[in-house]
Amino acid sequence: MHFLSILMVATRALIGPAAPIHGAPQYPDSQLDLEHYFKGYDACFVLLDTTTGRISRYKPERCDTRFSPCSTFKIPNALIGLETGVLDGPEHEFKWNGTKNRRKACNRDHTLRTAVRDSVVWYFQRVADGVGEKRMRQWLNESDYGNQNISGGLTQFWLGDSLEISANEQVAFLRKLQNESLPMSERSQEIVKDILIVEQTPEFTLRGKTGSRADDSYEHAILGWFVGTVETGTNTYVFACNLSAKEHASGSKARELSKKVLRSLGIL
Repeated sequence: MHFLSILMVATRALIGPAAPIHGAPQYPDSQLDLEHYFKGYDACFVLLDTTTGRISRYKPERCDTRFSPCSTFKIPNALIGLETGVLDGPEHEFKWNGTKNRRKACNRDHTLRTAVRDSVVWYFQRVADGVGEKRMRQWLNESDYGNQNISGGLTQFWLGDSLEISANEQVAFLRKLQNESLPMSERSQEIVKDILIVEQTPEFTLRGKTGSRADDSYEHAILGWFVGTVETGTNTYVFACNLSAKEHASGSKARELSKKVLRSLGIL
């Protein structure tokens, strides 16, 4: 029996309307029962089967709610940096300025590839600064990325500030990246897809990016994202997960739980 049949507990008529994933055939949505995975968190999960166009959601209302993208914004930031020439390729290096970061992995020189892998904020702040406000706004508008609001400041707007995006919108954006149908060049999209690979086996390729937001004290992670795609031998799936709590709601936790969900669905 197909995994969506096993996990379908209601159709759209029961759960109410949710935002469509633009460009995908519109079948009735299915609701995923994932409460046992996300116990203790306010969370959501969206899964798009790109072959059938079927969309499955856990907590549909939250899937349609916008939050700060946090470090998942490194995906469009990298694309825009490449497209504007601020970055020349995956090995483009920026020198660390010596400012100590709480995370030791950030305290060294980085390339685009390693800055995505280690989620280095200062690297992408430098990218955004090089892109500039006018071009950043233009590319976010052309890419239809979230609310496109960069009023929070050129090096801060995605870090718990003015820019917000929903899980549904993350999936719509990543589907375009997967198809290389964003307004950026094929080269830029291919580079970013390559550096987003986090796990590769003979059975699947998992691409993804985490994002985390801490509270005002920077002691507790209160919002976590994991967004990405899975390519199998016969299909491609696009997914987005976010979760929040008073603590321990990090991108790494979102990644851990998302992978458990994807395994339970037979995708990983």
